[in-house]
Amino acid sequence: MRDQWEEALKRWVLGIAAAVVFGTAFAQQRLTLNFVNTEIDAVARAMADFMGRPFIVDPRVKGTLTLSVDQPLTPDQALAALSSALRLQSVAVVQSGGVFRIVPEADAKLQGGAVHLGTPAAAGARGDEIVTQVFRLNYESAVAIAQVLRPLIAPNNTINAYAANNTIVVTDYAENVRRIARIIAAIDTPAGSEIDVVRLEHAVATDVALTLGRLLETGQQPTDTQRVTVLAEPGTNSLLIRAPTPARAQLVRTLIARLDQPSSAPGNIHVVYLKNANATNLARTLLGVAPSVDQAGSQAQVQQAAFQSQQQQNGSRPVGSTPARPLTGVGAGQAPISGQIGGAQIQADSATNTLIIIAPDVVYRNLRAVIDQLDMRRAQVFIESLIVEVTSDQAAEFGIQWQGGLGHLQGSSDASGVFGGTNFGATGQNILGIAQNPATAGTGLNIGVARGTITLPGIGTVANLQFLARALERNNKANILSTPNILTLDNEEARITVGQNVPFVTGQFVTPASAGAATVNPFQTVERRDVGITLRVRPQISESGTIKMVIYQEVSSVQEPVSPTGIITNMRAIETNVLVDDGAIVVLGGLVQDNVANGTEKVPVLGDLPLVGGLFRYETRRQQKTNLMVFLRPFIVRDDNDMRGVTTDRYQRMRLLQEATRSAPSVVLPNLETPVLPPQEQQ
Repeated sequence: MRDQWEEALKRWVLGIAAAVVFGTAFAQQRLTLNFVNTEIDAVARAMADFMGRPFIVDPRVKGTLTLSVDQPLTPDQALAALSSALRLQSVAVVQSGGVFRIVPEADAKLQGGAVHLGTPAAAGARGDEIVTQVFRLNYESAVAIAQVLRPLIAPNNTINAYAANNTIVVTDYAENVRRIARIIAAIDTPAGSEIDVVRLEHAVATDVALTLGRLLETGQQPTDTQRVTVLAEPGTNSLLIRAPTPARAQLVRTLIARLDQPSSAPGNIHVVYLKNANATNLARTLLGVAPSVDQAGSQAQVQQAAFQSQQQQNGSRPVGSTPARPLTGVGAGQAPISGQIGGAQIQADSATNTLIIIAPDVVYRNLRAVIDQLDMRRAQVFIESLIVEVTSDQAAEFGIQWQGGLGHLQGSSDASGVFGGTNFGATGQNILGIAQNPATAGTGLNIGVARGTITLPGIGTVANLQFLARALERNNKANILSTPNILTLDNEEARITVGQNVPFVTGQFVTPASAGAATVNPFQTVERRDVGITLRVRPQISESGTIKMVIYQEVSSVQEPVSPTGIITNMRAIETNVLVDDGAIVVLGGLVQDNVANGTEKVPVLGDLPLVGGLFRYETRRQQKTNLMVFLRPFIVRDDNDMRGVTTDRYQRMRLLQEATRSAPSVVLPNLETPVLPPQEQQ
């Protein structure tokens, strides 16, 4: 052990002696470095003695160092040379509070180095010093630039982007931070030239922008930085151009100049193909601005079309009858719309959904500006509804009936007798009804005592039912759940009905049989009505994104048993106007109906007697509870992404239900394939 300590001390002394060699006067504080396989601890102590500053070596830093410099160095130069040599071994020198710490490079960023803001980057810091620099970008995205610069940072150091204020934080050696600063300055420049405005003289800005968009988008990616953007401004019939370079902007201006030529169509006839609006409705709107129709027939056509439109919004039709109106967008049954406005002739062609305009170029451009603003893609509203109806029906009845009659009633007509008893309950289920026809005994417990038969005048021979006890308790519960979904255009009414089409007899008469005929000809008039769940809603989207909904919701059913006078229907309906945010849930209903009915039939005085009074009483009790709740949640659908968002999960849910209905394989029965929707393609 003593030999090892002596050897270590000898190596340390030799290292110090070899390192400190003065080449010039002592006052200039210069030295020549000559470390050969010297322990890093020994090198740190030598530097501390020379510079008069404390050096602390992290216990995790091990190994030897070879550093040889022939020229005399100042203390700062010697420290820079030592830092460079240690950097090759992934060791860094960090200065904090006048103390130099030699630590692993991976921990250098945690030792509280200097933080620099603004430019010039890392000003005054040594190139081998670990510093932190904050860069604030003006034009480019900090997240995107950080991805580009990350390979230029040492693996043990960091670069992070903060998107909130578009800044980048870099912790690295000062010399590399200054290089990063020069790269950021070269990249963080305006993406392109200023926006150019080109006003057209002859062509329509919307048409030219569409043509240029198709031409310039060829080969471009959505994230391409060299992308050229051309937008139309219908109000001034101008084009807005944004290009990354002046050369590409000049190319676009050249194409615009070639397209902005006077129209060669004879007679100034223009055909406008509509993208979203209905041609007939749009023509009616344009003519309604200034309805100066030349011919009386055209004016009558406009009025007739308006009357048809009004009829489309009124009333409903029974299922199975002729539709009261054509489907939206199908104008085969509508009268053609034609008229003049401001010197322009407008004709709507519903078959191709186009407008034919005969007008000078100036008037046509003004009309196109209005048409382009009206021919916008309308937002849609997807409405999820949840209709829950919970019904509870409890009933109970108990009663005792008896009859007594003497046999003299079976004799001759001059015989006399006595007849008496109690008779309670509904017709056909009381003691007299069951005596005439035992098959009419109702559900529940029926206990009777019969003794032969008896003949009653005017009725005939019936069972001599002398005692009847009836007991019944009924409990019915129903939970009706319906989830209709509706997708409709903004400010367009939608309707969904799930139920039955029930016939109602509205009148009947019998035609007498003709002479010699044995039969008569009955005749009935029947009206069919929808019975079930009906939801009608008209949504209207406001500018702030809220949705106003006009709602009519109805739940109807046929009451059983059917009344002899006709069919009785139960109906619960809600009609209201509500305002709800996009995606919020609105609750309607709460129609709670609670009916309690108690009935008692008894013999006066005798039915009130204690104990024996039950022999002269018939009691019924019934309680009905019905609760209806309606939940609606609207979603605004503005584009394809919104549409996929509301349909993808529902499509997948339906596929899972179809797959669940598949029959299990059987050895005996054939395997019948159940049709299943195809998997949805990933967008």
